[in-house]
Amino acid sequence: MSQSDQPKSPMMRYLPLGVILLVAAVGAFTLRDYLSFDALRENREALIAFRDSHYLLTALGFIAAYVVIVAFSLPGATVATLTGGFLFGLFPGVFYNVAAATMGAVVIFLAAQWGLGDRLKDRMDASDGMVRKIKAGIDDNQWSMLFFIRLVPVVPFFVANLLPAFLGVPLFRFAVSTFLGIMPGALVFTSVGAGLGEVFARGETPDLGIIFEPHILLPILGLCALSLLPVAIKTFTGKKDLLK
Repeated sequence: MSQSDQPKSPMMRYLPLGVILLVAAVGAFTLRDYLSFDALRENREALIAFRDSHYLLTALGFIAAYVVIVAFSLPGATVATLTGGFLFGLFPGVFYNVAAATMGAVVIFLAAQWGLGDRLKDRMDASDGMVRKIKAGIDDNQWSMLFFIRLVPVVPFFVANLLPAFLGVPLFRFAVSTFLGIMPGALVFTSVGAGLGEVFARGETPDLGIIFEPHILLPILGLCALSLLPVAIKTFTGKKDLLK
């Protein structure tokens, strides 16, 4: 057996995910004051001036910073989304936000899959009883479940990145469902960010609870129901087949 064919050590498997968790823990205590709405408000003029002078560099730097924030689960993801709208407008700000968040999510997904995903998937596939039935049900409805956990506002983003990795979801399916699934919420918060100029002028704080307003929440819940429609159809038709 060649050295490249030898199984990787547990330390090497867990290292990427361990680094992410360690940086996330440190960042939660050290970066909270730097990645905040107050920090954006205090530095808004400097950011706008730099954007006007170096637009491409600002866009690339923003996307890179956003990827790092998401990949290492650092505090400030919501502020980063607002910043994308504030600096670049609704469009292309929403595209920058969604692209960066998706790339950061892919980093977490790959780290979790590398460390634990394959082993957990194999154990669930080899198990009997209810665990195997749950795994089989998820496998049969992966697209629907992936879109659902992205669309539901109460599912933590970090959790929605880890679960698919532990269940053996393919990378392509994870990336596509993440990009499209976070789009509605990103549109809402990017639009709030695009209006921050007026909020700053009034000395106010943006209303992030806007996503729970009926005219916004109901369409998102409608998309959630639509994402689960294939599951309902499969369940209903399956029961009909059993009754025959």
